[in-house]
Amino acid sequence: MTQQVRVRFAPSPTGRLHIGGARTAIFNWAFARAMGGTFILRIEDTDPERSTEENVQVILNAMKWLGLDWDEGPEVGGEAGPYFQMQRMDTYTEALEKLKQRGAVYPCFCTKEELDAKREAAGESYAGYDRTCRDLDPAEAQRRIDAGEPHVWRLKVPTDHGPIEFDDAVYGHVSFPADVMDDMILVRTDGSPTYNFAVVCDDTNMGITHVIRGDDHLSNTPRQILIYEGLGAPTPTFAHLSMILGPDGKKLSKRHGATSVEEYRDRGFLPDAMVNFLALLGWSLDGETTIMSRDVICSEFSLDRITKKDAIFDETKLAWMNGQYIQKMGAAEWVRLSEPWLARAHAEGYPYVYTAIVPSPDPNAPAEEEAVEPLNEEQWAAFTDERNARPDFYEGLYPLVAERETSLAEGESKLAYMFWGPCVLLDEKSVNKVLRKEGARAEEALAACREVLADEANPWEAALLEEKCRALAEPLDMKLRNLLQPLRVAVCGNMVSPPLFESIELLKREDVLARIDGTIAEVF
Repeated sequence: MTQQVRVRFAPSPTGRLHIGGARTAIFNWAFARAMGGTFILRIEDTDPERSTEENVQVILNAMKWLGLDWDEGPEVGGEAGPYFQMQRMDTYTEALEKLKQRGAVYPCFCTKEELDAKREAAGESYAGYDRTCRDLDPAEAQRRIDAGEPHVWRLKVPTDHGPIEFDDAVYGHVSFPADVMDDMILVRTDGSPTYNFAVVCDDTNMGITHVIRGDDHLSNTPRQILIYEGLGAPTPTFAHLSMILGPDGKKLSKRHGATSVEEYRDRGFLPDAMVNFLALLGWSLDGETTIMSRDVICSEFSLDRITKKDAIFDETKLAWMNGQYIQKMGAAEWVRLSEPWLARAHAEGYPYVYTAIVPSPDPNAPAEEEAVEPLNEEQWAAFTDERNARPDFYEGLYPLVAERETSLAEGESKLAYMFWGPCVLLDEKSVNKVLRKEGARAEEALAACREVLADEANPWEAALLEEKCRALAEPLDMKLRNLLQPLRVAVCGNMVSPPLFESIELLKREDVLARIDGTIAEVF
């Protein structure tokens, strides 16, 4: 019978969930789902200064937002728990005792100062620990331990060990010479396990069958295999994932944009889009398919389609993919997920008591991170009341931006004009290029369109209003662009905005007329 697949994602709760960690989590989760196996979340919290409960919640929340449900782990439990390393110290003690009984470890009493001196004296020729304590008489070593002399426990690498070899699911056959492996420390003087020892103990005790992780751990693998051998435990299948690089071919960092899952969440990216995008960083379904549901990823994921070529994190592609998901989500879901940004647009939409011309933003200015003040309870309550009272208005906003948004956060700026009431903030560049353009007859165009919009005999419907306004072009002997662009600026504030007449239909007639009147008074 084939052994059931058991995989794990084991983050350290020392900060936010990095994009690289999220990709690793997705690969483990998808592989477990594809194979009908078990996905385990294990928290490696052995760094006492940085591993905080708050950071644990940050990790858990990021995993939940991505929709990566775990079968065993924190908040879920499981037979292989506990799932925090600091709660598993007894298992490391048991494993050390087993290694002692097998003669696979020995105590080392060399001080840090002694080791540093040897390293400095050897210089570039330093080849690792010289095994000074390896051949100590067992009785002498025990006497020193009983006397309370500080010591670590080192793995006794067999001197006749051949090459350390394994078949990596991504890199293929890998071989490391054993004679360059020093006797690594497994347990420190304070009794705490080192990373390599703890992770092997945990993976062994949890029955992990496949270790899927970043290739920065590739050099740890031969060391861990030696520990597996020392414990007499089966070695899992390893699959090492390539690095994630920025478009410039360098390691992904802040200079390439956001690097944590939470930052993308807060910028209005969708979890399905993030999972889809990250799943394709080093893996593909068929080399062609880009947009795929998580159900497809979970049913089709396999280790043999992971490439060892470095993956490129292209935020432009992520934004495009996110836009594809926005287009498919529907109005009700869009309103629900866009609430943070719609609420801010609503809260910022009514401070204006008159029409005003405002400076155009400089597209060449460096981006500045602005501290965003959270909305207070009163602002949230006002937004909630209006959203509940005007569901058609809010769902009507969706078609205006569905094909224009690459993130939900863009709704705040793209739809700001829909919350200005009777006033409008006129973009200075648009005013000069459209309304004040010599010979454009913009004031005449606004007056003519206003007459159509003011006529209550005309139903307040986008198609009809657009038809009647367009019909003005011929009798006025005016190009359609010169007729409608001034109206767009007067209603929306600038010459580039979502569909004009669909916007007008959602606004109140009196507000649209007031904006036109305010524009004429301010500009001409």
